[in-house]
Order: sequence, then structure tokens, then C-alpha cells
Amino acid sequence: MKEVKTVSGSPEAREVVREMMVAFEAFKGANDERLMEVEKKAAADALLEEKVARIDQALTGAQAKLDRMMAQVRRPQMGGEAVEAASAPEAKAAFDGYLKTGSVAGLEVKAGLSSGASSGGYVVPPETERAIERRLMAVSPMREIASVRTVAGGVFRKPVSTAGVVAGWVAETAARPETDPATLALLEFPAADLYANPAATQALLDDAMVDLDEWLAGEVEDAFAAQETSAFVSGNGVNKPKGFLAYDTVADSAHEWGKIGYVASGAAGDFAASDPADKLIDLIYAPKAQYRASGRFVMNRKTVSAVRKFKDADGHYVWQLAQRLGETASLMGYPVTEIETMPDVAAGSLSVAFGDFQRGYLIVDRAGVRVLRDPFTAKPYVLFYTTKRVGGGVQNFDAIKVMKIAAS
Repeated sequence: MKEVKTVSGSPEAREVVREMMVAFEAFKGANDERLMEVEKKAAADALLEEKVARIDQALTGAQAKLDRMMAQVRRPQMGGEAVEAASAPEAKAAFDGYLKTGSVAGLEVKAGLSSGASSGGYVVPPETERAIERRLMAVSPMREIASVRTVAGGVFRKPVSTAGVVAGWVAETAARPETDPATLALLEFPAADLYANPAATQALLDDAMVDLDEWLAGEVEDAFAAQETSAFVSGNGVNKPKGFLAYDTVADSAHEWGKIGYVASGAAGDFAASDPADKLIDLIYAPKAQYRASGRFVMNRKTVSAVRKFKDADGHYVWQLAQRLGETASLMGYPVTEIETMPDVAAGSLSVAFGDFQRGYLIVDRAGVRVLRDPFTAKPYVLFYTTKRVGGGVQNFDAIKVMKIAAS
């Protein structure tokens, strides 16, 4: 029977959660003291500021530790592919032979694994490809919150309605005038090549105890995830996905299809000095009601550190720690996803996003991961040039809103 990893009931996890609770209470106490100092003297004592920052760092560290533990649990193991691999032993054996020795015998004839004329190499067995995709889903924050679709072609085209069909009321016997039809737009999501080049020694490849499928999936996992996440956030769409921050922005009051609406933070280079949480409320209510039910905040850890100090009009902190293991922290009742490639708070930056990313952003995976074995370029190491094709972009411009660090 396959062993199932759990962390939710482990003593280590419970201890980390306890540390977070204690640190957050200490943080609130120190920050309250700092705010009283600011009210009395118009500035806080430097030692008190340092104390708040130190506790905030401890809280961030505890949260990061718990996140790593949960990511390790979500990360699938190749052992789970045993049943699938057993159904195609020839493909598994042929691909292992290619990784170990470079032999192509049986790859196409026996295993049915075709060569990739465009990028070189051979298509990996289906179970290896699925393992890579599941590992990426576990470690990539954007893949956790966006829609992901696997396609066969190089470009995925999606028709969307930018203006719905007009309806109207009429009497029972009255004429039915023709209504305006829906306005359609065709969105295109081209898939671009994403590559990694892990290296191995021949001794590693010869080791019978090493599962080369698992090794390859583990090696490309972090490299692919880092590049993907950066592109999904801010990629320019040239030979890479187009990030949701790369589209033109416009004040949400003048929002139009094809652009991302923004809400100003209320200050030129920071959050508003007075009642900064009010602008977060404005951001929450920028999307229509149907997108708020599954809405979430997206920001990096430095921005998290800033908004963790905010209070509402009643003096309550708007940031709340997760109440149960496996959940994320929340801001004003909405979950928060930390993505390090989000911009820091600075003049003109788009540092906070909010919306239904499942409906707003689409990730396109083209089926097929290719591997090209290269024993010559970096002797004595053997390189494995691994490529997959990925695209992405905004599919619903009403579902995602951003906060622009600006006075207006």
C-alpha cells in the first residue's frame, strides 16, 4: 500500500502554527504600542520600530516554514505512477535506456515515443509528463489559482463575449423587435518553449536504485516553476506567456475590455497614511459580485508585511492567520496568495491584485515534454535538455483588478 504523507496532524506542524499564533499576538501588541507612540509624538521610537520589524520577520519565517511543509505534502511522488507505468512497461524501459545510455532502440518502434523535430529530443512517457505537471501544480502559486488547460496545438484560440445578448420585456401579443447580438472577441494564447538543462554524472545514471523519471521531474520542477510564475505575473508575451500585470491598465471607473482596471492606493509612493485599509475595500468591490465570491488577494511578502499592520475603522486588524492547517492567511476575509514576483510597494507599481483568478487568467499547456540527452557539451556530466510549451494570458478582464501605488 502506498504511504500517504500527512502534515496537518504532525507535532512539527502544530508547533509551527503555535509559533505563528504567539508571534502574531506579539506583533499586534508591539504594533499597537507603535501606533500610540505615533499618535502622541507624530513618530515612533526607533527601538519600537525595530521590535515590530523583528517580530514581523519571525512571523513571516514561521509562515514560510509552514508553507514549505504543506508544499512538500502536496508534491506528488513518482511511486504513484507505478500502476500507469506498469501498463506501458516497454515505454518505461525504452525511455530509461535512453536516459542511461542514449540508446534510441525501441523508442519509436516499441514505445511509440516520437522524436521532436522542432526542439529535438524525444517525448517523455505519459506518466513522466503527468508527474511533471502535477509537481508544477503543487509548487507554482499561479497554477494553484488560475485555470489550466492542456491543448494539442501551438496556439489556443478562445472566443469570448465582451457584451452579452440584449433581452427585453414585451406584452403577450406585442411585436418582438430584434435585439442586439452578443459582441465576440477572439483571444489567442500561443505556447512558447520553456526549457531546463539539468546535469547528471554517469555514475548517477548507472545507479540501479535511482528512479530517473523521479530525478528528472524533481530537477526541472523548481526551474520551470520559477520561470512560469514570473511570466504569468509580468511576462511581456514575447516568446513567453503574457502576465496579468503586462496588460494596459486604466482607472477602474473608466474600465474597458482588454485593459486591467486599477484602484489607486491614495498616496504617491505608498499606501494612504490615513485609513489605508479603506482602499483595500475599494479594491475588493472593484470586480462585479460574481467574481468576489471566489476572490483572493495576490501580493509579495514585503507587501504582506505592510498590510499586516492595517486596521479597520473599529480598530481590528484586517489580517488574519489561517484558522486551520492547510489554509492560507486571509485579508478582510479573502485568502492571500504570496507570489514573490509581484512588485514591491513603490511609486506607480501594481503591488496588489484581487479577483477571481480561476476565471480571469488561463494557463495553456501544450501536450508533450521533450528530452534531448547531451553527453558532449559539459563532460563528464550528461545534460538533459528538457522542454515543454506553455502559454498564458488574461481571459476575463472583468475578473482581475489591481491596486496602483499612486495618489489617484
